[in-house]
Amino acid sequence: MIREKESGAKRVRRGKFESLRFALRLLTSNPLVLVGSVLSIAIIGVALFSSLLVKPSLANVVSYSSQLCWGNHLIDWGPGSSICSSGNYWLGTDYFGRGVLSMIILALPLDLEIAFAVVLGSIGIGILLGGISAYGGLVVDETILRITDIFFAFPTLLLALVVAAVVGPSIPTLTFAVLLVWWPLYVRLVRGQILAEKEKNYVECLKSVGASDSRILFTHIIPNSIYPILVQATLDIGGVILIFSSLMFLGFSPKQNLPELGNLVAEGIQNVFTAPWLIIFPGLAIVITTLAFNLVGDGLRDILDPRLRH
Repeated sequence: MIREKESGAKRVRRGKFESLRFALRLLTSNPLVLVGSVLSIAIIGVALFSSLLVKPSLANVVSYSSQLCWGNHLIDWGPGSSICSSGNYWLGTDYFGRGVLSMIILALPLDLEIAFAVVLGSIGIGILLGGISAYGGLVVDETILRITDIFFAFPTLLLALVVAAVVGPSIPTLTFAVLLVWWPLYVRLVRGQILAEKEKNYVECLKSVGASDSRILFTHIIPNSIYPILVQATLDIGGVILIFSSLMFLGFSPKQNLPELGNLVAEGIQNVFTAPWLIIFPGLAIVITTLAFNLVGDGLRDILDPRLRH
């Protein structure tokens, strides 16, 4: 008996090792996924250590002597742009005379924090309502589905704009506005996964030994259904950043000098000919961040897809 347990434990460890090796092989075999993973780790690292890289107090600095000037002589924007007389502004300065590179670094924590908060909140709501919908019977299921249909009937950005206009411009209310339009997707996703999983044989076995529905749902079904949710969550991080930046770009920023990527681009629109760098580099930061997490999501989908295991 002891030998059988030891051999079983070895098989489990061997299986985990093989799964990890398979995941690493898939990751390294796709250059785009590898680049996305490196970029995502780098972006998260910069966000985590942003206060060490750039003093947060610089966000409140106003220096009109260095307003909308360019400090990198490797690029010539033409006679319409002004050159910074002092300071190493590699990506130029904004309307308040702050370095654009410094503001991008300070903006990353805010955008990522809101993206993770919205995605995690949507997952929590999706698991709760999706589980209730799948196990609550026909009336409860239809009620929840019809509510989600109402949210799906409106374009995401338009509904977020309406909610943001009603609740007012502040970081918590804007986060709530994005969360309010994001959770229905996860309710549908979780419900579909649970309905497919609850028909499997192991669920019937658990019921036969007297396991309750709540125990089966939260201890077995949801953990076995988590992989598609993780993939969708990774893909949605970039989407949330795009929506939130769009709200800031359209004038819902609580402060004009708030270091946020969409807010920086909004400043650049007003000075598109005299300071084009103020649109280009924050816009590139949004594109690169979104693309990086999308590539990671594609890689996770390949790694977690059992059809690729052969």
